[in-house]
Amino acid sequence: MNMQERLDRINELYRKSKAEGLTTAEKEEQDKLRKEYVKIFRENLRGSLETIKIQNPDGSIIDVKERHDEKMKLKAKKELEEAKKNGN
Repeated sequence: MNMQERLDRINELYRKSKAEGLTTAEKEEQDKLRKEYVKIFRENLRGSLETIKIQNPDGSIIDVKERHDEKMKLKAKKELEEAKKNGN
């Protein structure tokens, strides 16, 4: 089942659930399809984000993932320093 077919079936089950309700099997199918859809969507988004490059003000080019990792390290360092400052 391709992405569009999956989405069409999710929508069909949603409309049916509002109109007349779903059987247990249909509810299970709906849940399974939604989980598959979200998983595929996240994988596609992650793949797209991994190909994006950012140009820093100094002209250097960096991957989005590298930039994110740098920001997370700085944030963790800042939180650690603040915790030490507050005596935690």
